[in-house]
Amino acid sequence: MRADGGTIEAAFAGTLGAFSLDVAFTAPMRGITALFGPSGCGKTAVLRCTAGLQRLTGTLRVGGATWQDDAMGVFRKPHRRSVGYVFQEASLFAHLSVRGNLDYGARRSGTPGHAPGLAFGEVVDLLGIAALLDRAPAMLSGGERQRVAIGRALLSRPRLLLMDEPLASLDRPAKEDILPYLEALHEGLSIPMLYVSHDIAELERLADMLVLMDRGRVTAAGSLAELEADPRLPLLTANEAAVTLDGEVIAVDEDYALTSLAIAGAVLVVPGRQGGPGQRRRLRIRASDVSFTRARPVETSILNCLAARIVSVTPQDRDDAQVNVVAALGEDAAGARVVGRVTRKSQEALDLVPGAEAFVQVKSVALLASAATPASER
Repeated sequence: MRADGGTIEAAFAGTLGAFSLDVAFTAPMRGITALFGPSGCGKTAVLRCTAGLQRLTGTLRVGGATWQDDAMGVFRKPHRRSVGYVFQEASLFAHLSVRGNLDYGARRSGTPGHAPGLAFGEVVDLLGIAALLDRAPAMLSGGERQRVAIGRALLSRPRLLLMDEPLASLDRPAKEDILPYLEALHEGLSIPMLYVSHDIAELERLADMLVLMDRGRVTAAGSLAELEADPRLPLLTANEAAVTLDGEVIAVDEDYALTSLAIAGAVLVVPGRQGGPGQRRRLRIRASDVSFTRARPVETSILNCLAARIVSVTPQDRDDAQVNVVAALGEDAAGARVVGRVTRKSQEALDLVPGAEAFVQVKSVALLASAATPASER
């Protein structure tokens, strides 16, 4: 299913009690755009304004359609906005079975402005809920209820899917159970999503674009990989700082059970048979798993030693004991950026300064996404 072309253009400003919101961002009409920031920074308010449930001064254009423009006197009422809204709590109708809840969403798809979508059976299969259809919501686990809520939203055939911390009420095992289904939605559908979360690990598995928020304002917006490696942003100084990259399988060494994945500016080798050529995998490289050398290493157990150029060096802590080193991969430094956290002593000894050529040694690479598609289908 393909989404509309174009962008989502959102700008909202006003006060909600003592809270002031003033945000503006543009997101693509594809993939997952995540609103990320601490609790109380205004993420949910943005979603409610997008759905028309909260009205503040502003504009909202979705794929070329104007849903709000106060200068033109346009405000499309909530029931005329083709959105599917998934809340933190599943909010299923207790008096209806799972099938009844899904049918309710399907009935909404007949209203004007809704997009072409999946059939009932396709949604059931995609979310793995066939065995749940005759159950009452009270008989479902938290993760099962959220899958049904997502199915109900999808069956309304929205042009835009809004997810407000859909995993926040779940324990860790339930989150791990539902994340593969969200990854499948990301890979299998092209419905754009605005996804609210304060859990960066969750977004590393799902998000394409980040909108960082703090105290009712947008502090930065861009691709996930770009913002994770930006020395001006707090993502880089977090204890578990990492970069998230998309890779394409280019070869599998059957003898040693190793997979080679192409990323921008380099090739990474990871353990295991991770799919066939052309398939995509999302990779996470922690700053603590990256080290540097000025000369190409020999006789080392580390398989990934990548040519790079230093982009920035910034302090990590008040003691000035550690620094964050950002490097751009490739002989021409035009590739993906990775981050390494090293001692200032090592940084000075190796003269790791902006512009210096170096080799990035990656000790470990985590594979995040469980779903993948051939590059030709993306």
